[in-house]
Amino acid sequence: MCGIAGVLAASSASAPDAGAVRRMCDAMVHRGPDDHGYMSDGPCALGHRRLSIIDLRPEGAQPMTNEDDSIAVIVNGEIYNFQELRRELENKGHSFKSRSDSEVCLHLYEEEGVDFLERLRGMYALALWDAPRKRLVLARDRFGKKPLFYHVGPDGLVFASELGALAASRHFEPRPDVDAIDAFLCLQYVPSPSTAFEGVKKLPPGCRMVCEPGRAGEPEPYFQLRFDEVRGGSLAALTEQLHAQIEDAVRVRMVSDVPLGAFLSGGLDSSLIVAMMARHSSAPVKTFSVGFTSKDFSELPYAKMVAERYGTDHHELVVEPDMASVIPELVRHYGEPFADSSALPTWYLCQYTRTGVTVALSGDGGDEAFSGYRRYSHSQTARGLRRLPGPLPALVAKAIGRIPVPAAQQVRDYGRRLMEPEHVRFLGLAAHIPHEDRMALYSEAMRQRFWDDPVARRFGELYDRATASDPVNRLLELDLQTYLPDDILTKVDIASMAHSLEVRCPLVDQNLMVFAASLPGSVKLRGLQTKRILREVAKPLLPEKILTRRKQGFGLPVDRWMREDLAPLSHDVLLDQTARQRGLFEPAAVKSLLQQHQRGEPRGDQIWALMMLELWYREFIDR
Repeated sequence: MCGIAGVLAASSASAPDAGAVRRMCDAMVHRGPDDHGYMSDGPCALGHRRLSIIDLRPEGAQPMTNEDDSIAVIVNGEIYNFQELRRELENKGHSFKSRSDSEVCLHLYEEEGVDFLERLRGMYALALWDAPRKRLVLARDRFGKKPLFYHVGPDGLVFASELGALAASRHFEPRPDVDAIDAFLCLQYVPSPSTAFEGVKKLPPGCRMVCEPGRAGEPEPYFQLRFDEVRGGSLAALTEQLHAQIEDAVRVRMVSDVPLGAFLSGGLDSSLIVAMMARHSSAPVKTFSVGFTSKDFSELPYAKMVAERYGTDHHELVVEPDMASVIPELVRHYGEPFADSSALPTWYLCQYTRTGVTVALSGDGGDEAFSGYRRYSHSQTARGLRRLPGPLPALVAKAIGRIPVPAAQQVRDYGRRLMEPEHVRFLGLAAHIPHEDRMALYSEAMRQRFWDDPVARRFGELYDRATASDPVNRLLELDLQTYLPDDILTKVDIASMAHSLEVRCPLVDQNLMVFAASLPGSVKLRGLQTKRILREVAKPLLPEKILTRRKQGFGLPVDRWMREDLAPLSHDVLLDQTARQRGLFEPAAVKSLLQQHQRGEPRGDQIWALMMLELWYREFIDR
């Protein structure tokens, strides 16, 4: 696990800006505190910050080159099938200089060209320089576990693992992308391929770019997860197959030359991963949990239950977040506005876990692969209501939309959207500041720009292109293209790498994901029961209370904080002259939002998003 950066000059005759590469690497020392390396060759310069995980010797340092030094590679991530690939390549006559998993990329490229990516099983973002062809290949893993950002300008192409590092290149002037900001306010993250900066892009998951001096090329997919080949079989048979898939995904992620452990939240996914790890470990698995002083937001008793069952070397920490110091750190490391409040406990969990291990396995990905969020069951309920005869669906929608309880705003929104298309209704369930609320906050110029809700239009395009035919899998496919890579995996990558911790996600294994996509929606969601088949796998492995408890998530008491602890900060940040002059919002509307929240109408998530946006402006744009 590392940080990578590089520059490709605008012409073959131009020298690359090696100083920019060093500045970018210096800005992400946290991603690789163990070592660093640089190289320049013709118009290309590459840089690498190393967190040593496999092959701790100097031979594992990067950039790595092939036998005649004509090809170089830098990799951020892990290749889990490197041992079998290495044996195959050695049988074909390739000579290896190290025991590193990254080196297989060089020799596999020599054999198969840019199609070598299809052979890799792992999480990675990489850059490969082919000097004879004057060709730079950039690539990102299938589901977006590891990030890669890039900018193309008059001086050529520049790329890095983090937005803050890319800004340190000085190859572009930081200006806000207002379209991306509208999407952020809706979703709490900026969806790929956009970033919050004009002219800066994310390389989408499962894509590569083949670049030459003066021609950056376009991202092209080398992988697409498809849901149109549905697997048959009984629930018992499918459960047995899924068990084998998860166990294999866990097993390959337990290879490490440094201490390894696991996150244990007490939820179904992380508990199942720990149970599987215990079956493949000769020593007690090191597990780590973080809880909060507010018992309503702590899962520590459930985590302890699993730890005791498997005799893990369990560590738990109860924290009262120091918001004044942590919020600026979050803003700086994420590099663009990010308002998923679970980033805060994830930050503390990664910080705490790093005190005991260098690698941790997590349960991320289970909700998106197996229908774990309540919005999936809410959507299923809506489909059932819409099948009522005659005028009943419209009458039910009207009745729900008029529920008078102030705290039932989400329920009223649900009723109002009941008769809308599936993707619009689903976006309404996922949105943190729905379109009508954004319109109420925006200035006149912003209202004119976003009156037709481009976020909903984009969701509609993705929904229409979905390969799944059944409605459950269709929504999962939508989340796997948006929410998983741009929120969940981004959150974990930034929080973990800020503390030099590698996090591996067995439930985002590509073989497992392909298998999960082939399962009919009915084995994932039955009525209001989420993760049906995953619960079947877990039945013999976990306590009954873990299987039957309601999903809690890694949330925080944001409503209370915004009404009490963070109320002065949010007022100061959102109502001062600096914020008012940006032209994004009507100051009176923002003030009204704060007042509504103080009166008891829950608007904490919306205020948190506005605050994270304004703090990002001050950190990256105003400076």
